[in-house]
Amino acid sequence: MKIIGIDVYSYQVGYAHGTYIMSGDRKADTEDGTVVRIRTDEGIEGWGEITTLGKVYLPTFPEGIRTAIRDLGTALLGADPTNISGINRIMNATLMGQEFAKSPIDIACWDIFGKSLNRPISALIGGVLNESFPLYEAVPLGSPESMADYIKSRRAAGINRFQLKVGNDPFEDIARTRASVEAGDDKTIIVADSNGGWSLASARMAFQGLNGLPVFVEQPCRSTADCILASRNSSLPLVLDESIVNHDEVYRAKYEANAVSVNIKFGKLGGLTNLVKARDLIQDLNMAVSVEDMWGGDIITAATSHIAATTRPESLLMTPFFNDWTDGHLADYTPRSSQGFGSAPTGPGLGIEINTDKLGKPLFTVGI
Repeated sequence: MKIIGIDVYSYQVGYAHGTYIMSGDRKADTEDGTVVRIRTDEGIEGWGEITTLGKVYLPTFPEGIRTAIRDLGTALLGADPTNISGINRIMNATLMGQEFAKSPIDIACWDIFGKSLNRPISALIGGVLNESFPLYEAVPLGSPESMADYIKSRRAAGINRFQLKVGNDPFEDIARTRASVEAGDDKTIIVADSNGGWSLASARMAFQGLNGLPVFVEQPCRSTADCILASRNSSLPLVLDESIVNHDEVYRAKYEANAVSVNIKFGKLGGLTNLVKARDLIQDLNMAVSVEDMWGGDIITAATSHIAATTRPESLLMTPFFNDWTDGHLADYTPRSSQGFGSAPTGPGLGIEINTDKLGKPLFTVGI
Protein backbone atom coordinates (compact mmCIF):
# COMPACT_ATOMS: atom_id res chain seq x y z
CA MET A 1 0.00 0.00 0.00
CA LYS A 2 1.24 3.51 -0.81
CA ILE A 3 0.30 7.04 0.17
CA ILE A 4 -0.82 8.92 -2.95
CA GLY A 5 -2.28 12.08 -1.43
CA ILE A 6 -2.69 14.04 1.80
CA ASP A 7 -5.50 16.58 2.18
CA VAL A 8 -5.34 19.22 4.91
CA TYR A 9 -8.51 20.93 6.13
CA SER A 10 -9.39 23.69 8.56
CA TYR A 11 -12.54 23.55 10.66
CA GLN A 12 -13.87 25.59 13.54
CA VAL A 13 -14.17 23.86 16.90
CA GLY A 14 -16.36 25.82 19.33
CA TYR A 15 -16.63 25.33 23.09
CA ALA A 16 -20.04 23.91 24.00
CA HIS A 17 -20.29 25.65 27.38
CA GLY A 18 -19.68 29.29 26.42
CA THR A 19 -16.13 30.48 27.13
CA TYR A 20 -13.29 28.23 28.27
CA ILE A 21 -11.07 30.16 30.69
CA MET A 22 -7.64 29.20 32.00
CA SER A 23 -4.98 30.96 34.05
CA GLY A 24 -3.37 34.12 32.71
CA ASP A 25 -6.63 35.23 31.07
CA ARG A 26 -6.25 32.59 28.35
CA LYS A 27 -9.67 32.04 26.80
CA ALA A 28 -11.22 29.93 24.07
CA ASP A 29 -14.57 30.30 22.36
CA THR A 30 -13.69 28.76 18.99
CA GLU A 31 -10.43 27.13 17.91
CA ASP A 32 -8.99 26.61 14.42
CA GLY A 33 -8.72 22.85 14.03
CA THR A 34 -6.58 21.02 11.47
CA VAL A 35 -7.82 17.76 9.96
CA VAL A 36 -5.61 15.48 7.85
CA ARG A 37 -6.87 12.87 5.38
CA ILE A 38 -4.35 10.39 3.99
CA ARG A 39 -5.35 8.64 0.77
CA THR A 40 -3.81 5.41 -0.53
CA ASP A 41 -3.50 3.58 -3.83
CA GLU A 42 -5.80 0.87 -2.45
CA GLY A 43 -8.65 3.29 -1.77
CA ILE A 44 -8.33 3.20 2.04
CA GLU A 45 -8.38 6.59 3.76
CA GLY A 46 -7.16 7.56 7.21
CA TRP A 47 -8.06 10.57 9.32
CA GLY A 48 -6.20 12.56 11.97
CA GLU A 49 -6.74 15.80 13.87
CA ILE A 50 -4.72 18.40 15.75
CA THR A 51 -6.52 21.36 17.31
CA THR A 52 -4.54 23.85 19.35
CA LEU A 53 -5.82 25.69 22.42
CA GLY A 54 -4.93 29.19 21.33
CA LYS A 55 -1.34 30.16 20.53
CA VAL A 56 0.05 30.59 24.05
CA TYR A 57 -0.96 27.34 25.75
CA LEU A 58 1.77 25.21 24.17
CA PRO A 59 4.50 26.28 21.70
CA THR A 60 2.52 25.70 18.52
CA PHE A 61 -0.08 27.36 16.29
CA PRO A 62 -2.25 26.27 13.35
CA GLU A 63 -0.32 27.97 10.56
CA GLY A 64 2.99 26.51 11.74
CA ILE A 65 1.47 23.04 12.02
CA ARG A 66 0.11 23.21 8.48
CA THR A 67 3.40 24.41 7.02
CA ALA A 68 5.16 21.48 8.67
CA ILE A 69 2.50 19.02 7.44
CA ARG A 70 3.16 20.17 3.87
CA ASP A 71 6.86 19.26 4.21
CA LEU A 72 6.10 15.99 6.00
CA GLY A 73 3.46 15.04 3.46
CA THR A 74 5.79 15.57 0.51
CA ALA A 75 8.34 13.25 2.11
CA LEU A 76 5.70 10.59 2.81
CA LEU A 77 4.31 10.25 -0.71
CA GLY A 78 4.83 6.68 -1.87
CA ALA A 79 5.44 5.35 1.66
CA ASP A 80 3.45 2.48 3.17
CA PRO A 81 1.12 3.99 5.81
CA THR A 82 0.69 0.62 7.55
CA ASN A 83 4.42 0.57 8.35
CA ILE A 84 4.00 2.88 11.33
CA SER A 85 7.65 2.72 12.39
CA GLY A 86 8.74 3.49 8.85
CA ILE A 87 6.36 6.47 8.68
CA ASN A 88 7.79 7.90 11.88
CA ARG A 89 11.37 7.41 10.69
CA ILE A 90 10.58 9.35 7.52
CA MET A 91 8.94 12.15 9.48
CA ASN A 92 11.83 12.37 11.96
CA ALA A 93 14.34 12.44 9.11
CA THR A 94 12.37 15.25 7.46
CA LEU A 95 11.80 17.58 10.42
CA MET A 96 13.39 17.68 13.85
CA GLY A 97 10.72 18.05 16.50
CA GLN A 98 7.43 19.43 15.15
CA GLU A 99 5.53 16.75 17.05
CA PHE A 100 2.29 18.71 16.79
CA ALA A 101 2.40 18.37 12.99
CA LYS A 102 3.42 14.71 13.10
CA SER A 103 0.57 13.76 15.41
CA PRO A 104 -2.41 13.88 12.98
CA ILE A 105 -0.38 12.06 10.32
CA ASP A 106 0.52 9.29 12.77
CA ILE A 107 -3.12 8.97 13.88
CA ALA A 108 -4.30 8.80 10.26
CA CYS A 109 -1.81 6.03 9.51
CA TRP A 110 -3.10 4.00 12.48
CA ASP A 111 -6.62 4.53 11.11
CA ILE A 112 -5.49 3.10 7.76
CA PHE A 113 -3.64 0.24 9.44
CA GLY A 114 -6.75 -0.78 11.37
CA LYS A 115 -8.97 -0.52 8.30
CA SER A 116 -6.55 -2.61 6.25
CA LEU A 117 -6.87 -5.42 8.82
CA ASN A 118 -10.55 -4.79 9.59
CA ARG A 119 -9.64 -4.31 13.26
CA PRO A 120 -10.07 -1.38 15.66
CA ILE A 121 -6.95 0.44 16.78
CA SER A 122 -7.54 -0.82 20.32
CA ALA A 123 -6.97 -4.39 19.13
CA LEU A 124 -3.65 -3.38 17.57
CA ILE A 125 -2.21 -1.67 20.65
CA GLY A 126 -2.77 -4.42 23.18
CA GLY A 127 -6.49 -5.06 23.44
CA VAL A 128 -9.35 -3.55 25.41
CA LEU A 129 -9.04 -3.60 29.21
CA ASN A 130 -11.80 -1.06 29.83
CA GLU A 131 -15.06 -1.74 28.01
CA SER A 132 -16.25 1.43 29.71
CA PHE A 133 -14.19 4.10 31.46
CA PRO A 134 -15.06 7.22 33.51
CA LEU A 135 -14.64 10.61 31.87
CA TYR A 136 -13.62 13.96 33.28
CA GLU A 137 -14.58 17.48 32.36
CA ALA A 138 -12.65 20.71 32.82
CA VAL A 139 -14.23 23.39 34.99
CA PRO A 140 -13.51 26.84 33.48
CA LEU A 141 -11.88 29.33 35.81
CA GLY A 142 -14.48 31.52 37.46
CA SER A 143 -15.85 32.41 40.87
CA PRO A 144 -15.97 29.71 43.55
CA GLU A 145 -19.75 29.69 43.23
CA SER A 146 -19.78 29.34 39.43
CA MET A 147 -17.25 26.51 39.52
CA ALA A 148 -19.19 24.68 42.23
CA ASP A 149 -22.42 25.12 40.26
CA TYR A 150 -20.73 23.72 37.14
CA ILE A 151 -19.66 20.63 39.07
CA LYS A 152 -23.13 20.11 40.47
CA SER A 153 -24.72 20.35 37.03
CA ARG A 154 -22.24 17.99 35.39
CA ARG A 155 -22.49 15.48 38.25
CA ALA A 156 -26.20 15.31 37.47
CA ALA A 157 -25.15 14.18 33.97
CA GLY A 158 -22.95 11.43 35.39
CA ILE A 159 -19.55 13.15 35.39
CA ASN A 160 -17.69 12.80 38.69
CA ARG A 161 -14.09 13.62 37.70
CA PHE A 162 -13.12 17.25 37.27
CA GLN A 163 -10.10 19.30 36.32
CA LEU A 164 -10.40 22.75 37.89
CA LYS A 165 -8.84 25.62 36.01
CA VAL A 166 -6.83 27.61 38.56
CA GLY A 167 -3.48 29.40 38.42
CA ASN A 168 -4.21 33.06 39.09
CA ASP A 169 -4.40 34.55 42.59
CA PRO A 170 -3.52 31.66 44.93
CA PHE A 171 -5.94 32.70 47.67
CA GLU A 172 -8.83 32.90 45.22
CA ASP A 173 -7.74 29.54 43.80
CA ILE A 174 -7.86 28.01 47.27
CA ALA A 175 -11.44 29.25 47.65
CA ARG A 176 -12.33 27.92 44.18
CA THR A 177 -10.93 24.50 45.01
CA ARG A 178 -12.57 24.30 48.42
CA ALA A 179 -15.98 25.19 46.95
CA SER A 180 -15.48 22.59 44.21
CA VAL A 181 -14.64 19.88 46.72
CA GLU A 182 -17.76 20.71 48.69
CA ALA A 183 -19.83 20.39 45.50
CA GLY A 184 -18.74 16.76 45.10
CA ASP A 185 -18.91 13.64 47.22
CA ASP A 186 -16.40 11.13 48.55
CA LYS A 187 -16.09 9.54 45.09
CA THR A 188 -15.46 12.80 43.23
CA ILE A 189 -11.94 13.16 41.81
CA ILE A 190 -10.70 16.72 41.56
CA VAL A 191 -7.50 17.97 39.97
CA ALA A 192 -6.58 21.63 40.52
CA ASP A 193 -4.79 22.46 37.27
CA SER A 194 -2.78 25.66 37.08
CA ASN A 195 -1.60 24.98 33.50
CA GLY A 196 1.75 26.38 34.63
CA GLY A 197 0.10 29.66 35.60
CA TRP A 198 1.44 30.18 39.12
CA SER A 199 4.72 31.84 39.92
CA LEU A 200 6.89 29.87 42.31
CA ALA A 201 5.80 32.05 45.24
CA SER A 202 2.11 31.79 44.33
CA ALA A 203 2.40 28.04 43.91
CA ARG A 204 3.97 27.63 47.36
CA MET A 205 1.13 29.64 48.90
CA ALA A 206 -1.45 27.63 46.98
CA PHE A 207 0.02 24.32 48.17
CA GLN A 208 -0.07 25.55 51.77
CA GLY A 209 -3.71 26.62 51.47
CA LEU A 210 -4.83 23.47 49.68
CA ASN A 211 -3.12 21.16 52.15
CA GLY A 212 -5.61 18.75 53.65
CA LEU A 213 -8.08 18.89 50.77
CA PRO A 214 -8.66 15.65 48.80
CA VAL A 215 -7.30 16.99 45.51
CA PHE A 216 -4.47 16.53 43.04
CA VAL A 217 -2.46 19.56 41.91
CA GLU A 218 -1.46 19.65 38.25
CA GLN A 219 1.41 21.58 36.66
CA PRO A 220 1.62 24.38 39.24
CA CYS A 221 4.45 26.18 37.41
CA ARG A 222 5.70 26.30 33.84
CA SER A 223 8.89 24.30 34.33
CA THR A 224 9.44 20.93 35.97
CA ALA A 225 12.16 22.51 38.13
CA ASP A 226 9.77 25.08 39.59
CA CYS A 227 7.08 22.41 40.07
CA ILE A 228 9.60 20.42 42.11
CA LEU A 229 10.38 23.42 44.31
CA ALA A 230 6.72 24.43 44.64
CA SER A 231 5.53 21.01 45.80
CA ARG A 232 8.46 20.26 48.09
CA ASN A 233 7.27 19.12 51.56
CA SER A 234 3.64 19.07 50.42
CA SER A 235 1.53 15.95 50.94
CA LEU A 236 -0.73 16.78 47.99
CA PRO A 237 -0.33 14.41 45.02
CA LEU A 238 1.36 16.13 42.08
CA VAL A 239 0.46 15.67 38.40
CA LEU A 240 2.75 16.97 35.66
CA ASP A 241 1.62 17.83 32.15
CA GLU A 242 2.93 20.61 29.93
CA SER A 243 6.59 20.24 30.89
CA ILE A 244 6.69 16.48 30.19
CA VAL A 245 7.58 16.02 26.53
CA ASN A 246 9.76 12.88 26.45
CA HIS A 247 10.69 9.75 28.40
CA ASP A 248 13.53 11.45 30.26
CA GLU A 249 11.01 13.93 31.68
CA VAL A 250 8.75 11.05 32.77
CA TYR A 251 11.57 9.63 34.89
CA ARG A 252 12.27 13.09 36.25
CA ALA A 253 8.58 13.51 37.10
CA LYS A 254 8.70 10.43 39.30
CA TYR A 255 12.15 10.47 40.83
CA GLU A 256 12.78 14.21 41.18
CA ALA A 257 9.30 15.76 41.40
CA ASN A 258 7.72 12.85 43.29
CA ALA A 259 4.77 13.16 40.92
CA VAL A 260 2.13 10.43 41.08
CA SER A 261 0.74 10.99 37.59
CA VAL A 262 1.60 12.38 34.17
CA ASN A 263 -0.85 13.88 31.68
CA ILE A 264 0.13 12.88 28.13
CA LYS A 265 -1.16 14.54 24.97
CA PHE A 266 -1.09 13.41 21.34
CA GLY A 267 0.29 16.72 20.11
CA LYS A 268 3.08 16.98 22.65
CA LEU A 269 4.40 13.52 21.84
CA GLY A 270 3.82 13.35 18.10
CA GLY A 271 0.84 11.03 17.79
CA LEU A 272 -0.62 7.74 18.88
CA THR A 273 2.59 5.72 18.47
CA ASN A 274 4.56 7.71 21.02
CA LEU A 275 1.54 8.15 23.27
CA VAL A 276 1.25 4.38 23.67
CA LYS A 277 4.98 4.13 24.48
CA ALA A 278 4.73 6.88 27.09
CA ARG A 279 1.53 5.44 28.55
CA ASP A 280 3.16 2.04 28.97
CA LEU A 281 6.26 3.56 30.59
CA ILE A 282 4.15 5.54 33.04
CA GLN A 283 2.13 2.45 33.95
CA ASP A 284 5.28 0.37 34.42
CA LEU A 285 6.61 3.06 36.77
CA ASN A 286 3.47 2.49 38.88
CA MET A 287 2.19 5.99 38.16
CA ALA A 288 -1.28 7.09 37.12
CA VAL A 289 -1.81 8.36 33.59
CA SER A 290 -4.14 10.89 32.02
CA VAL A 291 -4.71 10.70 28.26
CA GLU A 292 -5.93 13.58 26.09
CA ASP A 293 -4.89 16.31 23.66
CA MET A 294 -5.11 20.10 23.63
CA TRP A 295 -8.60 20.35 22.09
CA GLY A 296 -10.65 18.81 19.31
CA GLY A 297 -13.76 16.95 18.23
CA ASP A 298 -14.85 13.50 17.11
CA ILE A 299 -11.54 12.44 15.53
CA ILE A 300 -9.30 13.17 18.50
CA THR A 301 -11.99 11.81 20.82
CA ALA A 302 -11.96 8.50 18.95
CA ALA A 303 -8.16 8.33 19.10
CA THR A 304 -8.22 9.11 22.83
CA SER A 305 -10.84 6.44 23.45
CA HIS A 306 -8.63 3.70 22.00
CA ILE A 307 -5.77 4.66 24.33
CA ALA A 308 -8.07 4.90 27.35
CA ALA A 309 -9.72 1.56 26.58
CA THR A 310 -6.35 -0.19 26.50
CA THR A 311 -4.97 1.43 29.65
CA ARG A 312 -4.91 -0.57 32.87
CA PRO A 313 -8.06 0.40 34.80
CA GLU A 314 -6.10 1.04 38.00
CA SER A 315 -3.70 3.35 36.12
CA LEU A 316 -6.22 5.61 34.32
CA LEU A 317 -6.69 8.83 36.27
CA MET A 318 -8.35 11.19 33.79
CA THR A 319 -9.49 11.12 30.18
CA PRO A 320 -12.03 13.32 28.36
CA PHE A 321 -14.39 13.02 25.45
CA PHE A 322 -13.62 16.36 23.83
CA ASN A 323 -16.64 16.04 21.56
CA ASP A 324 -18.78 16.50 24.70
CA TRP A 325 -16.97 19.78 25.35
CA THR A 326 -17.03 21.05 21.78
CA ASP A 327 -19.14 21.16 18.63
CA GLY A 328 -16.45 19.45 16.53
CA HIS A 329 -18.81 16.77 15.25
CA LEU A 330 -17.33 15.66 11.95
CA ALA A 331 -18.39 12.05 12.57
CA ASP A 332 -21.97 12.75 13.67
CA TYR A 333 -20.94 13.01 17.32
CA THR A 334 -19.28 9.61 17.63
CA PRO A 335 -17.97 8.12 19.79
CA ARG A 336 -20.54 9.33 22.30
CA SER A 337 -20.42 9.22 26.07
CA SER A 338 -23.19 7.90 28.29
CA GLN A 339 -23.79 9.01 31.89
CA GLY A 340 -20.21 10.10 32.40
CA PHE A 341 -18.57 7.06 30.81
CA GLY A 342 -16.98 6.42 27.43
CA SER A 343 -15.91 3.45 25.36
CA ALA A 344 -13.83 2.87 22.23
CA PRO A 345 -15.53 2.30 18.87
CA THR A 346 -15.39 -1.30 17.67
CA GLY A 347 -15.26 -0.60 13.93
CA PRO A 348 -11.99 -0.81 11.97
CA GLY A 349 -9.33 1.83 12.55
CA LEU A 350 -10.63 4.76 14.54
CA GLY A 351 -14.09 3.27 14.10
CA ILE A 352 -15.79 6.46 12.92
CA GLU A 353 -17.10 7.74 9.58
CA ILE A 354 -16.20 11.30 8.62
CA ASN A 355 -18.85 13.50 7.02
CA THR A 356 -16.71 15.31 4.45
CA ASP A 357 -19.57 17.69 3.64
CA LYS A 358 -18.83 19.41 6.96
CA LEU A 359 -15.22 20.07 5.96
CA GLY A 360 -15.59 21.72 2.58
CA LYS A 361 -12.56 22.00 0.32
CA PRO A 362 -9.03 21.28 1.58
CA LEU A 363 -6.71 24.16 2.39
CA PHE A 364 -4.16 22.29 0.31
CA THR A 365 -3.33 18.85 -1.01
CA VAL A 366 0.03 17.12 -1.19
CA GLY A 367 0.19 14.58 -4.02
CA ILE A 368 -2.83 13.76 -6.15
